Amino acid sequence: MSDDEGETAMKALRLPKKAARVKNKAAAPVQITAEQLLREAKERELELIAPPPKAKITDPEELAEFQRKKRKDFEDGIRKNRFQLANWIKYGKWEESIGELQRARSVFERALDVDHRSITIWLQYAEMEMRQKQINHARNIFDRCVTILPRTIQFWLKYTYMEELIGNIPGARQVFERWMDWEPQEQAWNTYINFELRYKEIDRARTIYQRYLHVHGVDPKNWIKYARFEERHGFYGNARAAFERAMEYFGEDNIDEHLLVSFALFEERQKEHERARVIYKYGIDRLPQDRQKEIYKYYTQHEKKFGDRRGIEDVILGKRKAQYEDQIQENGFNFDAWFDYLRLLESEGADRETIEDTYERAISNVPPSNEKRHWRRYIYLWIYYALYEELTCHDNEKTRMIYKACLDVIPHKQFTFSKIWIHYAQFEIRQKDLKMARKILGVAIGKCPKSKLFRSYIDLELQLREFDRCRELYKKFLEYEPENSQTWIKFAELETLLGDVDRARAIFDIAIQQPALDMPELLWKSFIDFEISAEEHEKARDLYETLLNRTNHIKASVFLAEFELSIPQEERARKTFERANQALENGEKEERLMLLEAWLEAEKKIGDEAAIKRVEALMPRKVKKRRQMQTEDGVDAGWEEYFDYIFPQDQASRGSMKLLEAAARWRAQQAQREQVVAEAAGSGDAEQPAEEEEANDRENKVREGDSDTDMSSSSTSSSDDDED
Repeated sequence: MSDDEGETAMKALRLPKKAARVKNKAAAPVQITAEQLLREAKERELELIAPPPKAKITDPEELAEFQRKKRKDFEDGIRKNRFQLANWIKYGKWEESIGELQRARSVFERALDVDHRSITIWLQYAEMEMRQKQINHARNIFDRCVTILPRTIQFWLKYTYMEELIGNIPGARQVFERWMDWEPQEQAWNTYINFELRYKEIDRARTIYQRYLHVHGVDPKNWIKYARFEERHGFYGNARAAFERAMEYFGEDNIDEHLLVSFALFEERQKEHERARVIYKYGIDRLPQDRQKEIYKYYTQHEKKFGDRRGIEDVILGKRKAQYEDQIQENGFNFDAWFDYLRLLESEGADRETIEDTYERAISNVPPSNEKRHWRRYIYLWIYYALYEELTCHDNEKTRMIYKACLDVIPHKQFTFSKIWIHYAQFEIRQKDLKMARKILGVAIGKCPKSKLFRSYIDLELQLREFDRCRELYKKFLEYEPENSQTWIKFAELETLLGDVDRARAIFDIAIQQPALDMPELLWKSFIDFEISAEEHEKARDLYETLLNRTNHIKASVFLAEFELSIPQEERARKTFERANQALENGEKEERLMLLEAWLEAEKKIGDEAAIKRVEALMPRKVKKRRQMQTEDGVDAGWEEYFDYIFPQDQASRGSMKLLEAAARWRAQQAQREQVVAEAAGSGDAEQPAEEEEANDRENKVREGDSDTDMSSSSTSSSDDDED
């Protein structure tokens, strides 16, 4: 090819153009759905496809021609795909339909040459022979297929059904025997047994059951079926023997709960309640906990129907034990389940070995974390264990070992439990070993001091009348926890009981000087009560004054006034109330009201009418007011009503303050006026400036509003506003 021809060919070759872009992507005005498309397609199909014409054959030659064409179509289909078994089956059935039995057999035989393991072809072939009542041919076909495919259950079922249908019972039995030689599945054995039962052959059915159990005896359900078969036909001894053989077959290691329940129910139906009870107990003793639910269920029902009260209780207790075992196996840290389980064992009087073993299993579940909240329930297992050994078993040495082991388990650097140390010490006291008890509590205080340990040790020494030891313990206690007001009070009370008043007063003096106390008001009250009980009124008054210098609390003033009234010192009490009232003028209104109510009550006790009226004049008025509420975001949330107290002293001070403010404004205006006049005189202007006239007008207005009448009216209006 020359260069010119190549260029001409390149020019003649045209590449496809780029597809034009769709400019308008909007939806079409007329939409169509998938349902419409399918409907239109169906309508067009019905319109286009005409029904096939009906051919009427009246001539044998025409019939032969039709059959030839039909066979040709079948042969063509088979030739195209000889492995399409549906074509062979249709071909054979068509030959059968026209009465060509030999041709039909030929077709099926050819199909078997293609696939001799096809179950469908064998069944269709045999059914064709059965429809044509060709029994021997059908037998031959079934013999061939069960020889080739002996594990196919359909062939055997069809074969036996055919023999039974034509009344050839020995032949059907012979087929079944051939089938059983292959040790088929359970369904085959059950079919054979039902076949014999239909003809009342009980002995033959029993023999088949026994052979069946030799093959499929690993399933307990088969033994149960055999036993029920014997029971149903009245052979109760054989049924019991079947259950016993099953128990021997499975042994103790592989015993099944359903087999035991069925055995027990059989004995129950035979009125052998003791035998049934023994079977239930046998299963409970040998089966694991997770497989005892079914047995407990039927055992409980049996005892409720045929047992006595003791038997019912035993069953219920056993069932509860199984439930607790399930719970603790599911979660070993479920200490509540352990408590209930141990309480159940102790209440029913279980043997010591069982209870101790359960306690050991329980305490072995040590909480994994070093957080005290996870140990609070666990620690009681040790306490109950120790108490059980001490009080029930009377084994003091083992009790001591339990307490020591418990103290070794607790992480004392993170936390401790005072109750363990205290129980251990009390145990040693019960053993009359006081030295050991003191040593235990001393070690506890030295290793992990706690308030409860100190208090228990002090109570022990108080009971023993060891007061010097108590003093030393109180000193250690206060060094450990100096802010504990109760400890200071108890220490002072101890010295008071011992008659050492000066020492008790010194303890109180040191206590009130502590910088931080958890309950200082209780300490001060105890100190004051101590001085009052000692009839040291001056010292008590000094304490009250010291307390009032530290705090201006209303209760301190009220208590001081009540103390003065109890001496009695009415004038001192009034002065105390007056001083407190003056101190609370700018305080909370509720506290002022409480003080005035206490003052009024005190005056009523004294009985001075003038003083009562004077205090009543100080009592406030209770008025209802409204105020606007706001949320945290500053949004208005409406109005609320509340009660307020208006004191006469506050109204008088408010009026005097208004008068002073008016006077100050007048003086400022006067000074401003003088300054303006001086400036005008210096400039030589004879006319009064406009600013001066305006100042005079304002002055006149202020002075007109500054009068007693205006003050009272303003206070009245303000009170009216308050009442609104």
